[in-house]
Amino acid sequence: MAQFKTLDDLGDIAGKVALVRVDLNLPMKDGRATDLTRVKAVAPTILELSDKGAKVLLLAHFGRPKGMRHSTLSTSFVQDDVEDVLGKEVMFISEVGGPVVEQSIGILRNGDIGLLDNVRFWPGEEANDSEFARAMAEHADLYVNDAFSAAHRAHASTEGLAHLLPAYAGRAMEAELKALDAALGSPETPVAAVVGGAKVSTKLAVLENLVHKVQHLIIGGGMANTFLAARGVNVGKSLCEHDLTDTANAIMDAADQAGCTVHLPYDVVVAKEFAANPPSKRVCNVHEVGADEMILDIGPLAVEALADVLKTCRTLVWNGPLGAFETEPFDEATVALAKTAAALTQDGSLISVAGGGDTVAALAHAGVESEFTYVSTAGGAFLEWMEGKTLPGVAALKG
Repeated sequence: MAQFKTLDDLGDIAGKVALVRVDLNLPMKDGRATDLTRVKAVAPTILELSDKGAKVLLLAHFGRPKGMRHSTLSTSFVQDDVEDVLGKEVMFISEVGGPVVEQSIGILRNGDIGLLDNVRFWPGEEANDSEFARAMAEHADLYVNDAFSAAHRAHASTEGLAHLLPAYAGRAMEAELKALDAALGSPETPVAAVVGGAKVSTKLAVLENLVHKVQHLIIGGGMANTFLAARGVNVGKSLCEHDLTDTANAIMDAADQAGCTVHLPYDVVVAKEFAANPPSKRVCNVHEVGADEMILDIGPLAVEALADVLKTCRTLVWNGPLGAFETEPFDEATVALAKTAAALTQDGSLISVAGGGDTVAALAHAGVESEFTYVSTAGGAFLEWMEGKTLPGVAALKG
């Protein structure tokens, strides 16, 4: 794994200005954040820099203002939430560079924290404009990136700044990169991957990358129906991308050549309508799905078989639910397999790394999100990492 500097590599930073890229793009309702997970994730980095006497300037985006000032998208809206989590006062600064920032730094004492305005108010951010990056870097002494969730974007605040200032990974970024390296970079084998979700089309690159990286590929969700159809199974009214059956076959052929076993369910939960606890719900073999039925979850025998697979593995990467988990009882397979993975992780026999919005929600629903080795809340960046792509914000930290 290529090396990147962490906060452990900082010398004496008392009085120095630390520009810290964080993710404060919080879900809001009635002017307050409804979920503070992202603030809590970056709090250790912010407080550590503050405790070491740095003047900490937080740099973040908020919504999609498209390079223009927008009164409802100022980071000042999350100032109170940030203060609540940190337990410290935070000074709002209405710019990201120039004389206003210089004056504010003059007012801040060592250990104080400032929150710069929405970096996406300036078109130079998303264009990764070097002049804009230089204007932000001008009054800072060091750069810390603690926003893995934005690391797949080559923007001025995620990539450009790392080339202009001594660059370090924050604690959340460091934990994420170590977890991801343990999952697919240099993992303990055998490795299993669970890939679920509605459509193969959104996960094509993930599947194509994983067949060369893992020994067991477990396919669930609506995607499994497309693979079953490719194998000649009649999937009835199920969600299925029939135009992608050739692609599914090509992925299975590539897996065969790479020595990767693809696991598809052989029993499934079906119903005639997609609703909570429908009277038509039944469990059947995949070859017994009626023309008027849809597959909404994988069956209990398949779950048991998959649990046995996980018991033979040392590493698990999970992205996407196995069934329509938001609607009971079609959450049963996802919950059961998540509980197995959590128990194996707690026993010390499995390293489990999960990520993606639906996955985080599914693991929380199963009550096991704290029992996995690592759960990433970075949606797009996590997916691009699973696709095997280089993330610009991470590559820049490696110098």
